[in-house]
Amino acid sequence: MSSQADAPADSGGQDGSKLLVLSLVPFLMVLGNSMLIPVLPKLMAVLHVTLLQAGLVITVFSIPAGIVIPFAGALSDRVGRKAVMVPALVVYGLAGLGAGVSSWLLPHAYGFIIGFRILQGIGAGGTYQLAMALAGDMYRSKQRVKALGTLEASNGLGKVVSPIAGSAVALAVWFAPFFIYGLLSFPVAVAVWWVIREPHDRPQAATMGQYWQGIQRVFQRKAASLLVTFLGGATVLFILFGVLSYLADILERPYGVGEMARGLLIAVPVLFSAVASYLAGTVMQARLARWSRPVVAGGLGLIGFAMLAEALIFNPFWAMPALVFQGLGTGAALPAINTLVTSATSTSERGVVTSLYGSVRFFGVALGPPIFALAMRTRPIIFFGAAGLAFLVALLSWWLINEQQMLPGQMLGPARRAESARPRVRSRRRQPT
Repeated sequence: MSSQADAPADSGGQDGSKLLVLSLVPFLMVLGNSMLIPVLPKLMAVLHVTLLQAGLVITVFSIPAGIVIPFAGALSDRVGRKAVMVPALVVYGLAGLGAGVSSWLLPHAYGFIIGFRILQGIGAGGTYQLAMALAGDMYRSKQRVKALGTLEASNGLGKVVSPIAGSAVALAVWFAPFFIYGLLSFPVAVAVWWVIREPHDRPQAATMGQYWQGIQRVFQRKAASLLVTFLGGATVLFILFGVLSYLADILERPYGVGEMARGLLIAVPVLFSAVASYLAGTVMQARLARWSRPVVAGGLGLIGFAMLAEALIFNPFWAMPALVFQGLGTGAALPAINTLVTSATSTSERGVVTSLYGSVRFFGVALGPPIFALAMRTRPIIFFGAAGLAFLVALLSWWLINEQQMLPGQMLGPARRAESARPRVRSRRRQPT
């Protein structure tokens, strides 16, 4: 019997207001980095810091988030998702306000901004991944695919809106984006607390020994599939945020593109990513779960070809078609990866496994800007390296991801269930869950 069978469907699963509120969490979280990317050149000029130091404003947010996420996930498995998410949203907003006030009132604000960004990352660690885990608790089968696709589409929509919004509010004053975090996070925290209802039939909390034994069993049975999906999510976001930060800098300095136009251009790949995520998670929800492995591999392959094109095209305007394909590959791969990860465990262990995946995603985001900053001097090497990484992870995904092992039978459909029952000639072992 699949380990996912115990995941209860929310009694109000058809209530769009609950999914809408849950979708506000990833939308808000992506603002934490994406809104600042078009502002980095102005931050460099005002605070007199290098591109690497400006990129650390992104990195020091993402690394603490990546460290905190597994602990937040484990805690949420025991005390409930909302009990962790709501305080985390409040910390996220307060830290954003702190960074904004420091930038406004202090003459040498860089160190204070870094400190508040670390605190903001700690708050972010208890948000999006727990929203994914909660969606896994509330929805089953095709409803889960749709819910997770909607969350990833909301995350993608945030990536589209945030560079444009960041550029727009920065026209008034460069540090205005920091204040947006506080203005948005507190209403979202209230909405999550009052609107979202966690399933009442959550399993009773196991002892810590039983809990970690359950986690160990999950990784013993599904280690290859889980690790490759983790690597796939990190690779996709490492390349995306690296390219976006590089694009923001090259548009500002050699080409003199203004802030608003820069935000619009940066939004191109993430717009197509959001559209692809929505289509994958909603319109194609019945097929996404059944064909998640080729979708992940194909999305990463598309990103790899886009990186090859961007390595050979030095003018960013001519590279826009490649950015479109990068966005499509990103938007196709992430919903499939999210579905695989959240469906791989039972409700009692979903929080920590989903959060480990979230940690890896955040580390990918953290590494992207500083590594792609080197592309200003060694551009072909960085982009060819990114292409090679994408192709390598695509191949690993094709050979090592096992949908029959990761997904419950009702998500695979009769044909795929029958296929999983037949002997396989591939080298990887097949173990129906």
